[in-house]
Amino acid sequence: MRRRTGTGPDEQARFSGVREVLTYNWPMYAAGCLAVGAGLAISYRLPRPAARLARAGAAAAAALLTSSTAATWWVYDQSELRTFDWLEDLLPAGPGEHLVVSSGLDEASRPVAARWPEHPQKVVDLYDRATMTEGSIRRARRRVPPVPGTLAGRLDRLPAATGSVDTVLVVFAAHELRRADDRQKLFAEFARVLRPGGRLVLVEHLRDAANTAVYGPGAQHFFPRRTWLDAAAGAGLGPVAERRIGVLVTAFAFAFTPTANPTAAPTGKCFTP
Repeated sequence: MRRRTGTGPDEQARFSGVREVLTYNWPMYAAGCLAVGAGLAISYRLPRPAARLARAGAAAAAALLTSSTAATWWVYDQSELRTFDWLEDLLPAGPGEHLVVSSGLDEASRPVAARWPEHPQKVVDLYDRATMTEGSIRRARRRVPPVPGTLAGRLDRLPAATGSVDTVLVVFAAHELRRADDRQKLFAEFARVLRPGGRLVLVEHLRDAANTAVYGPGAQHFFPRRTWLDAAAGAGLGPVAERRIGVLVTAFAFAFTPTANPTAAPTGKCFTP
C-alpha cells in the first residue's frame, strides 16, 4: 500500500467551492435563469391573472436559485466541511490504513493525506462512463482529474484484500449509484475490505427537510437517511457516530463486526491488487 506524504503547491487540498459547483452544474443554473427571464418577459403579454402566475413562477425560480447558491457557498466555502475538522470526531485516532473511494470526483484523498501524512492511503475510483452519465460528473472529472496512482475499481470488486484497511472513506460518492442492488454490492465490499472493528465513513447530503428547503426539487437527487442506514445494516455495518456538517451535510461512521456480516463476499473470493 502506497503512502501519501502531503500535497504539492499545485494540488487542490479542499472541496470545490460555489464557483466550481456552478461550473460543474452550469446547464441547471442557466435553465433556472432562463425560466426567471422567460416568466417575467411573457408576463407583460398575458392577461392580469395569468401574468400574476407567470411573475410568481419567476419569483419562485429566482428564490430557488438564490437559496441553492447561498447554501452551496455556506457548506463548501464557509463550513468546517472544507477543513476536515469533523473527521477527527468520527476517527479520533485518525484513519490508519485507509481507502478513499470516489465516483468520478475525488476531493477527499488530498486533504486527508495532508492531515494524516503518515497514515497509508489507497485511492479507488468507481467512475463508469456507461452508467454515470450526468454532465456534471464529466465536467468535474475534467476539472479535478484523479490523483496519480488512483486505482480503477468496480462496485462489486474493490482493489483491496479482505480485512486489509482500518477505514473506508466515501465522500459524496455513494449517491451516484442509483440502484439499490448496486449499493448493496458496494457496501458488502466495504465490509469485506475492513478489518474487524474498522470504520466506514460516509458523507452525503440527505433528502430531508433542510436540503429540500434550499435545493427544492434538486434534493431528490439525494437519498433519505434510512437508505444509508439500511445499506450499512445489510452489510453488517453498525452505526457508531453521526455528525451534521454545515446543517446540510451528514457524516456517518459505521463499524464492521465480522459475526454480524451476512452479505460480504467470502474471503476465498477476495480480489487482491
